[in-house]
Amino acid sequence: MGIKVLNLYAGIGGNRKLWSDDIEVTAIEINEEIAGIYKSNFPQDIVIVGDAHQYLIDHYKEFDFIWSSPPCPTHSRLCFSKKIKQYPSMVLYQEIIFLKSWFKGKWVVENVIPYYDPLIKPSVKLGRHYYWSNFDITSMEFSNIDVSRATQEQLSKELGMPIPRIKPRLLLRNCVNPKLGLHVFNCAFKTTQTSLKEIGDK
Repeated sequence: MGIKVLNLYAGIGGNRKLWSDDIEVTAIEINEEIAGIYKSNFPQDIVIVGDAHQYLIDHYKEFDFIWSSPPCPTHSRLCFSKKIKQYPSMVLYQEIIFLKSWFKGKWVVENVIPYYDPLIKPSVKLGRHYYWSNFDITSMEFSNIDVSRATQEQLSKELGMPIPRIKPRLLLRNCVNPKLGLHVFNCAFKTTQTSLKEIGDK
């Protein structure tokens, strides 16, 4: 396809799992051990250990499609249960505004449904998260496993992702559903790499 993709805050690569191997993916993950797990899952990708926020502003012109999943703890509704309060990180909105203003390709920013009214209206809600993008993402229902109670084995089976060697339950909880990741990518390029029905049958 010749599409160059930037996968920011890549984690272990849930969003990337069902993307075609014909695309060129550069994944940015700040944690070296987690980046190593991503690389073992997707050895064909370029994996860089570093600050995704800084990498975006330095390299955004080099890509056709950018997916960003900034850290969500300061936005989550779980903040209500925390004794020590903190400011919500504006990295989320900085990247939305930056991409909307300057990036010429297709982009999507994914994050949790926040405890406050979003400062920028999201494009769509899919599963448990909001998505901001510069292309139409069609609504679709996805199975929602209870990530707060599911075991690492249940999460691994639901996502089709191997159990990580470190922080297995946390990393799996943080994974984007691969079917959702494929749906968003297909919406961006109006293509169908593999039908969701076929994926469900595997």
